[in-house]
Amino acid sequence: MPAAAARTPAPTTLAQKLVARAAGRAHVEPGEIVTCRVDLAMFHDSSGPRRLKPMLEELGATIWDKRRVVLVIDHYVPEADDESRRIVRLARDWAAEQALPHVHDSQGICHVVVPQAGHIRPGMFCVGGDSHSPTGGAFGAYMFGIGATEMLGVVVTGEIWLQVPQTLFLRWSGRLTEGVTAKDMMLAMLGRFGMDGGQYQAVEYCGEAVRALSMAERMTLCNMAAELGAQAGLVAPDEVTRQWLHDMRVQAAATAGVSLAAADQPGDDPEEGSFSGWCSDEGAPGRRHQFDASGLAPQIALPHSPANARAVGDLEPVRIDVAYIGACTGAKLEDLRAAARVLAGRRVAEGVQLMVAPASVRDAQAAQAEGVMDTLREAGATLLPSACGACAGYGGRIPEGSTVISSTARNFKGRMGAASAQVFLGSPYTVAASALRGWITDPREVLA
Repeated sequence: MPAAAARTPAPTTLAQKLVARAAGRAHVEPGEIVTCRVDLAMFHDSSGPRRLKPMLEELGATIWDKRRVVLVIDHYVPEADDESRRIVRLARDWAAEQALPHVHDSQGICHVVVPQAGHIRPGMFCVGGDSHSPTGGAFGAYMFGIGATEMLGVVVTGEIWLQVPQTLFLRWSGRLTEGVTAKDMMLAMLGRFGMDGGQYQAVEYCGEAVRALSMAERMTLCNMAAELGAQAGLVAPDEVTRQWLHDMRVQAAATAGVSLAAADQPGDDPEEGSFSGWCSDEGAPGRRHQFDASGLAPQIALPHSPANARAVGDLEPVRIDVAYIGACTGAKLEDLRAAARVLAGRRVAEGVQLMVAPASVRDAQAAQAEGVMDTLREAGATLLPSACGACAGYGGRIPEGSTVISSTARNFKGRMGAASAQVFLGSPYTVAASALRGWITDPREVLA
C-alpha cells in the first residue's frame, strides 16, 4: 500500500507565523491560547520604573534578561514641575541601579527612538508599556501594548500568554497623490470602521499603496492600529524595510564611532533579522477590505474622536488658534519636511500659534542639517523639545478654549491637557496648510 501523501500545510497569516515562532510551535490557530517568549520589552518613564520598581521589590524578583529590556525617558521630559522631576529621577536612578544597557534618555518618543536605535527587526515578538506599541509591526515584528501588571510578569519571566488573533487585511491599491499621507489613510479607515473595528485582531496593511510607503509612513499606519482597537498592526517586511534598518545601523555606528559589526547588540539572533517567509500566505484566513489610495482626499478628524473623520473638503471653514506638529504619528523627519514644504517662504496666519516638537533628536538634527528647521522657524514656528509633550498632555501650552489642529494620533477631550480645547486631527501637510491660512485647509490648495 503506498505511503500516505504528505499533508500540505494550511495557508497562514503573518501574525500566526510570528506568534508561532514566539511560542516555539510549528503552527498556531486563531483563538488558541499560547505562551510566547518575549524578544523585547519596552517601557517609558510613565509606564515603567515608578510602577515596576515597587512590585519587583515586594516580590524580591529580578529582571529575566536586561539585554532585552529598553527604557525610554520621553513623557515627563523636560521636567516642568516637582512631580515630573520625581518621576524622571526615579527612572534614571532605577536604570543606573539595574545597570540597564539600553536606556534612551530625552532622545525623543519611544515609538520612534526604539526602532531608530535598531532594537526591532523582522520576526521578533515584542511588548511595550504604551498603547501605541504596535508601531513595531511596521518592521514585520509582532508588538503590542500591555499594562504594568502584565509587564511585571514579562520582566520577571520573559514570557506572556496570548490568544492567537484573527487577521483583518486592509488592502490599498493605487498610489497616494500629492499632499496625501498615511495619516489620511488611517483617518479614512477609522471613519469607516470606528475605534473598535479591529478589536483584538491583528491588522495587516497590504497592497500596492502600502508597499510604496516609506518606513516612517508604515510606522504611522501600525501605530494607529491601536485606534482601530487592534492588538497589533503589521506590514510584511521587504526591501524598504531592509534598507531602512541598514541605514539606521550605519548611522548608529557612525555616531558611536565604531565599526558596523561592533554596533550589533549582544545576544542578537541573525534569524530574527531574516526576511524569509515573514508574510501572509496566499489564501491565509482573515477578513479583507479594499481601498483605493489614488482617490483618497486629505482627511480630518473632528473633536473628540479619531473616528469622527471625513474629507477636509467636506468641512465648513473652521478657524484655528493652535497648530501642533508633534507626536509619533506626525513629527518624524518626513513629517517635518512636509510641513516645511508647505511653509517655505511664508508666514503662519496672524493669531495662530504653530508649535513643532520633532519626534526624535535624531530627526531634529537631520531636519536642522537639511534646513527644514530653519524654514519652520522663519515661518513663525515655536520649536519644542523632542518628547511626547502636548500629545499626552505633559507640555506644549495648549490654551483652554482654543481650537487646535494637530498631527497627533488622538483628540480625546482633555488628551492634550486643556479639557475645553477643540482638537482636530490631520496630517502634517494639513496642519501646516491650516496654520498658514488660519483655518482648516486642504493642503492641496496650498501645494498647488
